[in-house]
Amino acid sequence: MIMQQRKPRQLFRILALCMSFGLAFTGTAHADVGKPEKEELKFGFIKLTDMAPLAVAYEKGYFEDEGLYVTLEAQANWKVLLDRVIDGELDGAHMLAGQPLGATIGFGTKAHIITAFSMDLNGNGITVSNDIWKDMKPYVPVKDGKAEHPIKADYLKPVVEQFKKEGKPFKMGMVFPVSTHNYYLRYWLAAGGLNPGFYAPAKGDISGTLKADVLLSVTPPPQMPATLEAGTIYGYCVGEPWNQQAVFKGIGVPLITDYEIWKNNPEKVFGVSQAWADKYPNTHIHVLKALIRAAKWLDEQNNKNRPEAVKILAKSEYVGADYKVIANSMTGTFEYEKGDKRSVPDFNVFFRYYATYPYYSDAVWFLTQMRRWGQIPEYKPDNWYMKIAKEVYRPDLYAIAAKELIKEGKMKASDFPDFDKETGFRAPTSDFIDGITYDGRKPNEYLNKMKIGLKGKEKI
Repeated sequence: MIMQQRKPRQLFRILALCMSFGLAFTGTAHADVGKPEKEELKFGFIKLTDMAPLAVAYEKGYFEDEGLYVTLEAQANWKVLLDRVIDGELDGAHMLAGQPLGATIGFGTKAHIITAFSMDLNGNGITVSNDIWKDMKPYVPVKDGKAEHPIKADYLKPVVEQFKKEGKPFKMGMVFPVSTHNYYLRYWLAAGGLNPGFYAPAKGDISGTLKADVLLSVTPPPQMPATLEAGTIYGYCVGEPWNQQAVFKGIGVPLITDYEIWKNNPEKVFGVSQAWADKYPNTHIHVLKALIRAAKWLDEQNNKNRPEAVKILAKSEYVGADYKVIANSMTGTFEYEKGDKRSVPDFNVFFRYYATYPYYSDAVWFLTQMRRWGQIPEYKPDNWYMKIAKEVYRPDLYAIAAKELIKEGKMKASDFPDFDKETGFRAPTSDFIDGITYDGRKPNEYLNKMKIGLKGKEKI
């Protein structure tokens, strides 16, 4: 559905001290950002709650403040969305974090896509059908009469093994081959001793099911609950509100959130083509400014604006799910088994913990998972990971937008990393369900720690 454009409420200020914008990207100082080269823009999104920064920037007038006439348009699936950005039908889009990376290295469609804005942290869950949950429950530890969390894939393993004995494939859904959902689901399964399968693009096999204990397939997010109910899949990994929808419909049980798989993991990004960014550099910065303000609004004052955000997202032109379903996760709670509603204040993070900053280390982690499961079929040295991360993730552009907002008094310097000292790499972390430490500067060392998955010069 296409939303009607809204006319801007104010004119641009005329900015002084113009310099070459290309120079601004390479130095620590930058010129004032000029007016947009293109004012009428169309952005794509998928109907998920983590598209919220786009909806908020539109509804609260932040795009208008930047002199932009924006149309937001829901897309049928992630492939269509990416193709339309590449073709120029969309100026930019809410994207899976792996999409700009996958496109740039040529897994699937080949195109140079960049991101200078991370849309959120966390926000996904893994859900199984009621029947699978019933089979798992005897293996799940109980505390105070409720399942003890986090629920590991170790407890799913006996169920999968029983399926194998009966000659039945165990099938689960994820949203796209380079989606965070694919990688987090694979990570969770492998941490529990289940092989989610390999890709072999060099051999023409991009099913991702070679040597798999669990067969993963693509299902668009809004179709997940119906596909589960039909018995086509036995579980899935997806963003909200489609895990909570399974609870409300009484057809499934969310086992774990991605926050429990990797605390404060990166999720969606805002992506544009490199060609678009080169053609419209001022426009790009103005878009980033609006999105940064929207993310701040979503998290400010301990999420006080979330109820209003839920009302916005519940509109048919955005997510279009029931208010209560969206609120179940967006307002700091998450319901697992029916009635087991727990406090998860960081289930959706849009600005805290520098959530919007495009860290190189986030890009490197996704690249390690592409290598782990064969999407990158051959060994790559550490410096290759760094090179790709810096081609795709653009904290330099983010910093220009942030400094503009600080100068205008709309944001404070303390809202952002210290740009003079920031390296683009988060500190090493062990906040994973298996306790393995990840250091973004040492991707191959990290891969070598994995019991399941390709490492070194291994090939399929």
